[in-house]
Amino acid sequence: MFLSANPEFSPTMIVKVLKGVTSLQLFKKYPELKNDYWGGHLWSPSYYVGTAGKVTSENVKRYIEEQEHNSSTI
Repeated sequence: MFLSANPEFSPTMIVKVLKGVTSLQLFKKYPELKNDYWGGHLWSPSYYVGTAGKVTSENVKRYIEEQEHNSSTI
């Protein structure tokens, strides 16, 4: 995921909201997932946040797309 946010929102807050909202929506639509994932927890408590620095957004997007294609080999 590649996003830009207002500096008033910390990365921790953004991740917490994204994980919370997606969990609620998925568990509402697929209640059986609660039995399959970590005792009802969809997400692990960890996450990674990095900065792009002087790298262009196009380079970051291309890197993310390459990771999506390479994930089948993991």
